[in-house]
Amino acid sequence: MKIGKVLIAAVTVSVFGAIFAGVTCGWLFNWVYKLEPTNVWKPMEGSPGLLFYIGSFLLNIILAVIYALLRKGIPGKNKLAKGIIFGLCVWAVGMLPGMFSTYYFMTVAIGVVIYWTILGLIEMPIKGLIIAAIYGE
Repeated sequence: MKIGKVLIAAVTVSVFGAIFAGVTCGWLFNWVYKLEPTNVWKPMEGSPGLLFYIGSFLLNIILAVIYALLRKGIPGKNKLAKGIIFGLCVWAVGMLPGMFSTYYFMTVAIGVVIYWTILGLIEMPIKGLIIAAIYGE
């Protein structure tokens, strides 16, 4: 495993994730968080804070390591296709069950659950693509 490439991929995906979240959740679609019930959200002024970004970076290291471990078994004609497929698989086995559970066990508006599900369907393949492009074959 190429640790340097894993770390570079994790940093890049973390930066992408922060920008993507800022544009989507923080600006363009922030109206979703005004759907009732709104009392489920912690009050926020500005960005989430350093601990959030550290946690995201650590999770993105895990994501890049998983790609590195599985890349030879991921279908696709080239590394970019493999990255997209990896991202779709992460979405299917990670986000879908999480959103299903969120809908059934948490007091969150269905619009938020649908938004997060669609957002993940866009974001995870892009993250997989970034990781694959950096990590290589």
